Amino acid sequence: MLFLVQSAATLVLALLATQDLRERRLSNGAVLAFAMLYLIAAALAHDGLAQLAAHVATAAAMLLLFAGLHHAGWIGGGDVKLAAAVFLWAGPTLAFPVLTIVAASGALYGVAALAVVAWRRHTAPARAIAPRGVPYGIALALGGALAVWVPFPHAVSLT
Repeated sequence: MLFLVQSAATLVLALLATQDLRERRLSNGAVLAFAMLYLIAAALAHDGLAQLAAHVATAAAMLLLFAGLHHAGWIGGGDVKLAAAVFLWAGPTLAFPVLTIVAASGALYGVAALAVVAWRRHTAPARAIAPRGVPYGIALALGGALAVWVPFPHAVSLT
């Protein structure tokens, strides 16, 4: 049963990454669904209240960190909410590895986006190039997938 919840969470992440790439927005409902799937997974894994509290505290800390990035104009509001949901899944144990994946993949995507913009400037008129920013939801989805699929420490079985 846990496998089904993890699969559903991965599907939601894929949908969010696709939506961010196409529309530069993240659906609040999908982000909420992803977060709620963690609560189901935690219940299935028989995580106790202490474990749940640690995950919620990690999510809250990352919400503050990413809110600061949003305040600085570096990421969008949807990214802030998705980051909190991703780190709810990660918890304190996986917070650093997930943050590393998110930062590295976000940086790689940003460099690729800059290369595309530079190439388009040589091939298209300046007015045809609209600044769209980097869809950071893709990087968050990659980090989220890591958090979803690393086995729950207290899970007896993935079935």
